[in-house]
Amino acid sequence: MEGKADFQHLAITGRLISVRVTPKAARNQVRAGGPEGADLLISVTVVPEDGKATKAVVKLLAASLGIAKSRLLLRKGATSRDKVFEVT
Repeated sequence: MEGKADFQHLAITGRLISVRVTPKAARNQVRAGGPEGADLLISVTVVPEDGKATKAVVKLLAASLGIAKSRLLLRKGATSRDKVFEVT
């Protein structure tokens, strides 16, 4: 399921969601976290330059949570593969 996984149960105001990002992937995808400790594993097709990958992650994550992009606040990891978002 490309980018449309249902993780609405995580869309609770105030919740912190940790994600591990894989840029330059073959397709956009959101999966449940693995042994890395992240809540979600997100793959995006864009390159990690000038914030393009982070913007793609926000769009994909918001769609998977069933919320508006404006409800996601990046708390940690603007230039890292490991990011933490807060649902507002």
